[in-house]
Amino acid sequence: MMKKPFLLIATILICLNTLFAQDENAASKGFDKNKVFIGTSLNLGLSNNFFNIGLNPELGYSLTEWLDAGVVVNLNYYTQSSSVTKDKNFNYGGGGFLRIWPINFLHLQIQPEYNWISSTRSYNNGTQSAKFNYNAGSLLAGIGYGSRQIGSRFSHFTIMIDILQQMNSPYRDQFGDPQPVFRAGFGVYLNSKR
Repeated sequence: MMKKPFLLIATILICLNTLFAQDENAASKGFDKNKVFIGTSLNLGLSNNFFNIGLNPELGYSLTEWLDAGVVVNLNYYTQSSSVTKDKNFNYGGGGFLRIWPINFLHLQIQPEYNWISSTRSYNNGTQSAKFNYNAGSLLAGIGYGSRQIGSRFSHFTIMIDILQQMNSPYRDQFGDPQPVFRAGFGVYLNSKR
């Protein structure tokens, strides 16, 4: 079961690489180390009785003038509370991402990922707390605003939601309702032109 998300990510990246290798810029230049970037996103999720904060380092490549693809690591801490319980959760995971820039300041993002979650539930009535470990796949999709100069730097602000909404998704509250994910990201291109 855990192999499926990684297989999906690998398939998407291979297909995109093959598809966009036909682009005239990519075909004429081949691999361009100035199109490799590293960065991170800071994410924040807030709603009634829900709080999420995390860090998402990424490594990517600008396939074309309008498309980035790469891999991302997730480190998140989130809490949820109700009148009866309070959950404290830590999750880590990874996946891939596609960032499409149809306009130079606007992007669409899709990010399949797989997360491992460690959770502690405490009860307001004095019952002994319980610990759980579980995992879940997610498919984040959203839209954002940003700037990007291939070969130099990028920054973005993205709002996403988990469209898979699996039972153990870290992007759901204790009632099963989807939680928006806000990410502010920045990064630099390796071997950037000075």
